Amino acid sequence: MLRSVPGVGPVACLTLISALPELGACTGEEAAALTGLAPVAHDSGTLRGKRAIAGGRRALRHVLFQAAFVASHHNPTLKTFADRLRKAGKPHKVIITAVARKLVIIANALCKRQQEWDPNYV
Repeated sequence: MLRSVPGVGPVACLTLISALPELGACTGEEAAALTGLAPVAHDSGTLRGKRAIAGGRRALRHVLFQAAFVASHHNPTLKTFADRLRKAGKPHKVIITAVARKLVIIANALCKRQQEWDPNYV
C-alpha cells in the first residue's frame, strides 16, 4: 500500500513500517507528531513565538525528507501543493517539511483504510 504512493520507495516504506508501528492506528496529526513533523508553538502568555518542528523520531524524519523531495517532483497531488507553497514565497525547507507532513498523513490514511494510492480520491 505504501509503495503505491509516488515518491515512497523501498527505503521509505520499510522505515515507515519499522520506525512507526502506530501507522494506521492513530490520527494523521498524531502520526505527524510522532515523526516530529508537526508544528510546535513557542508561546508564553501574550508572547506568540515562531512555530517550528520538534521532537519525534529523527531517523524517520530524515528519510521522510528524502521521500518528500522526490514526491514534490513526481507525485501530481503533492507537486501542485509544493508549487502553491513556492508561489506563496515559502522557503525550500518549509516546503519540504510541509510535503513530508502531508506524506505521513497520506500514508497513515492508506494504512487505516487498507487501500492503495488513488490520485483521484476526494
